[in-house]
Amino acid sequence: MRKKKLYRHGCHSYFKLLSDVKRIERSRPGAAAATPWTVPSLCAAYNWPSGMPGGGVIAIVELGGGWVMSDMTSFFQSVNQPVPSITDVSVDGTENTPNQSGSAGQDDYEVGLDIQVAGASYYAATGKAATIRVYWSQDIGTAVAKATADGCDVCTISWGADEAEWGTTAVEQMETTAQAAVNAGMAVFAAAGDNDSSDGGKTPANVDCPSSCPHVVGCGGTYKTTTEETVWNDNPGETDGEGTGGGYSTVFPVQSFQIGAPPAPANTKYGKGRMVPDVTGDADPNTGYDIFVHGSATVVGGTSAVAPLYAGLFASFGTKLGFVTPTLWLNQKAFNDITVGSNGFYSAAVGPDPCSGIGSPIGTSIAALFVKGGT
Repeated sequence: MRKKKLYRHGCHSYFKLLSDVKRIERSRPGAAAATPWTVPSLCAAYNWPSGMPGGGVIAIVELGGGWVMSDMTSFFQSVNQPVPSITDVSVDGTENTPNQSGSAGQDDYEVGLDIQVAGASYYAATGKAATIRVYWSQDIGTAVAKATADGCDVCTISWGADEAEWGTTAVEQMETTAQAAVNAGMAVFAAAGDNDSSDGGKTPANVDCPSSCPHVVGCGGTYKTTTEETVWNDNPGETDGEGTGGGYSTVFPVQSFQIGAPPAPANTKYGKGRMVPDVTGDADPNTGYDIFVHGSATVVGGTSAVAPLYAGLFASFGTKLGFVTPTLWLNQKAFNDITVGSNGFYSAAVGPDPCSGIGSPIGTSIAALFVKGGT
């Protein structure tokens, strides 16, 4: 397993290479095998809308790594789509710095995954090439603030760390930045983490920041084949394995917009506040995403794929959607309820839960909430 570089507040990327995990088969006897998805085929499986108006500018936050045009050309040719318009923006002197060799270039997988998934998701809904701005910074908050100031419409974040690693003050500052972003019209999505309920922390139950911020849409992960979808957890019975993050915040209180969210266990000594995630989507590397990085095709998973998948969809709806989370929670039938599986400390159930939120996307149903005649 490749060790990921840590950035400010202990943040790191949330991608998982299929080559780094044990390939598994968890399907029921006779069910569809676990195989990777192309982004267009996954969008089709999630009933993506078509003919969306588009126009939303997608901001992608990156703390390290880089991308090269040859990878983008190869990927988008492979899915019969045009290459998006991609602009690099240095926030604090951090720049697009690809290292196309071995473990030294590990964060390149994160960058490639974010751009390719967001761009392909957007095109699947619009038939148009996306406009993407990649914000390079050593700090997530400053990158989000810059994207807000630049007027971006959707922001996706595939980096983070558990709340304890950030510290309460920094977590609260991140929420202030996220709230300013949605008040300016920019919807913000973030990965919920890839280390089960512990989120890589010191206790069995932690949640990841920035996905724990109330003004960020927290994105969890599933194992999805053509016939079934369950909570992503490649190490059942463990709280610090390969699987989706999720749980309850120790910083933010229960949120009134999370209609039907179950309370934290009464006897827990861990978080009892805001539930994470809000939504979910395919993330298991065993049912991962076909992308191009370091000059070749590879399969990548992780909740860092889910945030850009949603970002591309929401950018297809238009501009300045702002605080979309309450609308999503008010319309839970626009999602596939995930009722099977566990992330270690918490288990899925009928309705919202701290493994999968309100579920995985039914694209046309979500579009109908934001675009007139959107189905």
